[in-house]
Amino acid sequence: MKFIEYADSEMMMIDLANVLAGQLRQCLTMHDHASFAVPGGTTPGPIFDSLCAADLDWSRVHVMLTDERWVPETSERSNTRLLRQRLLTDRAAEAVYVPLYSGHYTPEEGLPSLETGLAPELPISVMLLGMGADMHTASIFPGADRLHDALHGDAPLVPMRAAGAPEPRITLSAKVLREAMDRHIVIIGAEKRDALEAAQKLSPDEAPVAAILKGTTVHWAES
Repeated sequence: MKFIEYADSEMMMIDLANVLAGQLRQCLTMHDHASFAVPGGTTPGPIFDSLCAADLDWSRVHVMLTDERWVPETSERSNTRLLRQRLLTDRAAEAVYVPLYSGHYTPEEGLPSLETGLAPELPISVMLLGMGADMHTASIFPGADRLHDALHGDAPLVPMRAAGAPEPRITLSAKVLREAMDRHIVIIGAEKRDALEAAQKLSPDEAPVAAILKGTTVHWAES
């Protein structure tokens, strides 16, 4: 794990957007397309605000979420909705979007079609992740109903239900997260830095983020 500390979060978001754009651009020089996985939630929003204007061939960038809440895009809880508002705009409006929500009643029903859509994107070229204070990443939560499958199974996608998640989720598995070519985690605040330090001493079953720290660059600012 590589740890980078920034003077403030605004600087971190701008610098990280530039790093991600550079890695996507480099990937496109060697491949016909680049797959780019990103988290939902509010933390990465400022990164998206900068990245969406990056000068690269977005029509060859395939964007997906690392996890999605099983709600329609019309819901304010939808990560897809956030992505369309803050990343898939400006120059990045030309990107290809790979969904993790199918409209089926349950994630289990939508799984076959979503896995078919995901398969051509693997291994993921560039990945950005977040981490919760409970040491979850993507939607791999401690104590979740299919935690073992998500951490130790071979399936690329895992439906997930957890006490800390109001609705069912679907998440990329730890196997897919680990196999990403370039991987970053962005966190803000003392609480999450403490959680990161704790995770390095725990098993993935206790701290799911521990499953993907090796080879990952963690970007942190206190505020």
